[in-house]
Amino acid sequence: MNAATATLRLPISRWSIEDRPTEKLQRLGTDSLTDAELLAILIGSGTQQYSAVDIAKHVMGKFNNSLNTLGKARFDEFEDIEGVGTQTACKIMAAVELGKRRQKETPELRPDMGTATRIYHYMLPQMMDLEVEQFHILLMNNNYKLIKSVKISQGGITETSVDVRIIMREAVLNNATILAAVHNHPSGSLTPSRYDDELTKSIKCACEVMRIHFSDHVIVTDGAYYSYHEQGKI
Repeated sequence: MNAATATLRLPISRWSIEDRPTEKLQRLGTDSLTDAELLAILIGSGTQQYSAVDIAKHVMGKFNNSLNTLGKARFDEFEDIEGVGTQTACKIMAAVELGKRRQKETPELRPDMGTATRIYHYMLPQMMDLEVEQFHILLMNNNYKLIKSVKISQGGITETSVDVRIIMREAVLNNATILAAVHNHPSGSLTPSRYDDELTKSIKCACEVMRIHFSDHVIVTDGAYYSYHEQGKI
């Protein structure tokens, strides 16, 4: 065995960090990996003779380096591939099937959060019977379609503490370009508190720094809502 072959067959744990498939995926994203590297992550660990990437290359070679051909493979076709046992074959076939099922599914419909009324009706079922204040953010894309709703804090009857840094972290991690804030008043009062006003200003300033559009801060009660946007305060 020459030096080049020995290097190729080193366990992945001994590769440089930037070349390991899992670390590469975390650092650069899934689209930076080759088909074999993606398969290697599924395979997990190699054998004494072959690394997981080597085995993945064996699999791809068996099926003409075509994911389409691999997707049509029968279980028995994996039996003669070096390094592939029952568990590995099952993992690969399960991943292929998940991909097929995803193609058959209808894309998830994301609700439109472009107005205070829509925000209110979306959040009311979660907040209408609460006895304490909760603070949520709604993270949206450029078309005001909801990406994710996140509860930031829960407090007492009249107030809940909110860390603006946590709000911005969630917005950035979820690639949101529009953000709305929502909290409830268990008392039923629609009048914003001084803290509500100060918090709204802080969120707006933070959003401006991060180039995220702060669309509204809505206060929810059982029968009505208060919108900072509709009141011209944002």
